[in-house]
Amino acid sequence: MHDAVNFLSKATFARWKNAASVLSSYHYSRFRRSPAIAGMPVSLAIEPTTSCNLRCPECPSGLRSFTRPTGMLKRELFDVVLDQLADTLVWMTFYFQGEPYLHQGLLEMVKSASERGIYTSTSTNAHYLDEEVSRATVESGLDRLVVSIDGTSQDAYQAYRKGGKLERVLEGTRNVVRWKRALRSNTPHVIFQFLVVRQNEHQIPELKALARQLGVDQVKLKTAQIYDFENGSPLIPENPRYSRYAMNRDGTWSLKNSLENHCWKMWHSCVVTWDGRVVPCCFDKDTHHVLGDIRTETFSEIWYGERYQAFRSALLKSRDEIDICKNCTERTRVWA
Repeated sequence: MHDAVNFLSKATFARWKNAASVLSSYHYSRFRRSPAIAGMPVSLAIEPTTSCNLRCPECPSGLRSFTRPTGMLKRELFDVVLDQLADTLVWMTFYFQGEPYLHQGLLEMVKSASERGIYTSTSTNAHYLDEEVSRATVESGLDRLVVSIDGTSQDAYQAYRKGGKLERVLEGTRNVVRWKRALRSNTPHVIFQFLVVRQNEHQIPELKALARQLGVDQVKLKTAQIYDFENGSPLIPENPRYSRYAMNRDGTWSLKNSLENHCWKMWHSCVVTWDGRVVPCCFDKDTHHVLGDIRTETFSEIWYGERYQAFRSALLKSRDEIDICKNCTERTRVWA
């Protein structure tokens, strides 16, 4: 409840008006099957870094398999994005790929966005949440902290979080919760995000009990993305509820999502990489669909530009032919 009230408190007349314009243009576009866009994005993810301390097997950061450069978001570039979107933006996520807390200036950027009345969030493997960083996290005004946990035992945790230590995740979580209480703060809203794979699916009841014990506000279950899913994977859970894939009669696998020719994300949100490139959504991890560059264009020019409109048009006509859509989780999510 506190999180919902906090989120709604960010609303201003300009933001409500913008959101209404975006929503109406989305439905108008679906009806006409031709892209029309009004308003600026309601939500935006910005990437602090592509670097990561772990080596998760289905993550390009973990695999060190990016074809795009690895680097850190410059404060000057962040300020450009913030200044252009602050009046209408409701939600800013400080995460795309990599571990955000490896960026030394992360919490200063969070503070700047929070001071502009924007709901802020980030996602972390929680290995860097020591006492000092945890206190700074609470004091930054961060509204939501997603902690990737993925196991209640070290064996189950490290099945996916290669190189990670579960005890550090738990200690980091304790630190944040303790500083929330010490500073009498309702934020950040702490979420345990559990990537459900075959090795940990039996631990979901234990996870919920652990979250209650630590004072975590919410638990979310997430289906795992498998790149070569057609041939199956030892990571795919046995319980079909926790998988975004279904086995076919011939033993191959396919995505549950029917991939209808529309996507709300293309109207209300986008992603900005650490070096200023704008891509459609979080499924374009290696930036194969660059729609603009903040370093050389204004955000408005990109958002209303020919490349963005061409991408929206292609999606409205044949979404199943777009590579990044073929592994999309929309409509196949699982909530705890």
